Amino acid sequence: MHDIETGRRALVAALRKTELRIAVAESCTGGQLAALLARDIDLGPHLDRGFIVYSANSKHELLGVASDDIERCEAVNPEVAEGLARGALARSDADLAIGITGFCGPQQDGEEVGLVYLACAGRAGAFRTQECHFGAIGRERVLDTAVAAGLSLLADLARDLRVPVFAANAGGDK
Repeated sequence: MHDIETGRRALVAALRKTELRIAVAESCTGGQLAALLARDIDLGPHLDRGFIVYSANSKHELLGVASDDIERCEAVNPEVAEGLARGALARSDADLAIGITGFCGPQQDGEEVGLVYLACAGRAGAFRTQECHFGAIGRERVLDTAVAAGLSLLADLARDLRVPVFAANAGGDK
């Protein structure tokens, strides 16, 4: 099970000595990941912007997620998570972006409570996805666990994108 503090520490370590910027596109988590990044002294400077796209229409209007993907499974599928991440990246100055969509409960119309899809996209083409089945552990715990999973996924991608500040700012003169 994912833990917020463990994910936070992993992301802080992955971002240390970099100027990488993050954009978040959140549906089910409703801005909780962006709020966590903003309030953290080590992570806040890396936050470029956040999109809260809770309604189906907002996903399409703000981030360009395909309507066909949104209509399938009430917008809880890997394609929507990817569309959120890629849309946030395209509409920001960030180096990496994450999209989160899921069912947090209570159960309605046969939904799988605790099903969450995450996707991370990087400017250089790096991409990661994750499908989570947290179960019916309660709405608040599903949200917290989704945020923790998001932190871990961002840390994984940030490690791949690491370009230390001193290397990025070094001149090419010899």
